[in-house]
Amino acid sequence: MERTVRTIRIRHENIGEELTDAEAMAALAGETFPIRERVPEAAGEAFDWLSWYAAWRAARGLTAGDAGPTHLKLEAADGFEAIVPWEQLSGAAVVFAMDGGPLAKNGPLRFYVPNGTSKCLNVKQVIGISIERDRNFRGEASYGFKTTFQPEELRKGV
Repeated sequence: MERTVRTIRIRHENIGEELTDAEAMAALAGETFPIRERVPEAAGEAFDWLSWYAAWRAARGLTAGDAGPTHLKLEAADGFEAIVPWEQLSGAAVVFAMDGGPLAKNGPLRFYVPNGTSKCLNVKQVIGISIERDRNFRGEASYGFKTTFQPEELRKGV
């Protein structure tokens, strides 16, 4: 059986855009754990978001002196988007595998924010992650389905 790799787009103002996959992200994060340790009703293998981000920054030469992000924007394959204030990401975890393999459903990633303003914000089918800094950001989480589209997205059938 051939393994399907689903690409995840990572954006950062100082780095630009790069492509990766769930397995590479988990490897960079280092330690993984059952998501039920943080979200009891959830299943799958996860990694800590902030651990991944610290390793990702270090691998790209970003230093602690660089201005930190204000929020994270998550984009799902079905058009759902979530904006999460950075200070709510303590305890955030990313599910990347189920039963020893990639997520067949709700993948390539499922992002959980158990300490956020909603009981437990979770975004399934994550295909885009934007690490953003905006001095005008108001610090409030928001989520819902994307309501505006670019012409090239319409041509692709999004």
